[in-house]
Amino acid sequence: MNVGVVGNPRYQDLAAILSGMAARAPGLGLRFYTEPELAPFWPQPVPPLGIAQLDALVTLGGDGTLLRGARLLGANPVPVLGINLGRVGFLTSCTRDELDLALDRLTRRDYVLEPRQGLEAEIRGVGGSSFALPPALNDVTVHKAGVARMIQLNVQVDDQEIGPYSADGLIVATPTGSTAYSLSAGGPIIAPDVEAIVITPICAHTLAVRPLVVPASSSIAISPIQSSAEDLLVSVDGQQAMTVGPNDRLMLGVGAHRVPLVRFGPKSYFARMRESLRWGDLAERETR
Repeated sequence: MNVGVVGNPRYQDLAAILSGMAARAPGLGLRFYTEPELAPFWPQPVPPLGIAQLDALVTLGGDGTLLRGARLLGANPVPVLGINLGRVGFLTSCTRDELDLALDRLTRRDYVLEPRQGLEAEIRGVGGSSFALPPALNDVTVHKAGVARMIQLNVQVDDQEIGPYSADGLIVATPTGSTAYSLSAGGPIIAPDVEAIVITPICAHTLAVRPLVVPASSSIAISPIQSSAEDLLVSVDGQQAMTVGPNDRLMLGVGAHRVPLVRFGPKSYFARMRESLRWGDLAERETR
């Protein structure tokens, strides 16, 4: 089995983790491929990452590392096994302590796949030019560069005018991304098998502007209003940012391809939600 490895080199003991994986590889019939940033951490040379030949992708880090790995896959439906080396790791499948068992089950294909909806977006200019953004698993966000300041954006859904948004920014999120930045901005949690997109304003100027859930089939258009069209950025999964010109239009919709996340065992989405987000957990509070 050909397995790609993507990781966060800032994590301590990464070299020890990769050394252990390399030692187990022959017995499991695994051949690892690595991104260049991880090459110095392997005990011996490992071939460079090439997406086309992969049977699975292992990400070592947190949710950010998994998002980056999913973006590297593009349209390739490669199963993604996330190993959490951090704290929350809501999207990951297991912890470092479970890595050996996870690799064994990955080899035996003893897992289920949880296909996750993504977003595709492009920036369209007035002259007909277009620039495709990298695919997003969590969200696409329009916000101000530099100094924090309110911006105004016009939003349309399927050519129907939603109206102007006056806010610090605007998040367009998938159900997967509903538990990330959108949740922090007051958006709803959307179960991953719900076909929907959520539009969440960041610090809206008026309380009347609330998060909006639209069908996954929707085509969303976001245009800067001229009075606040300078120094705007569009960010993909909070990791890659591009500028948006005053006459540009950001077009978004659900991606044609799903990201298959590897899941083990009977733990449900809601069990992971309770555990990771401490949903309704009052157990540690003292009774007074």
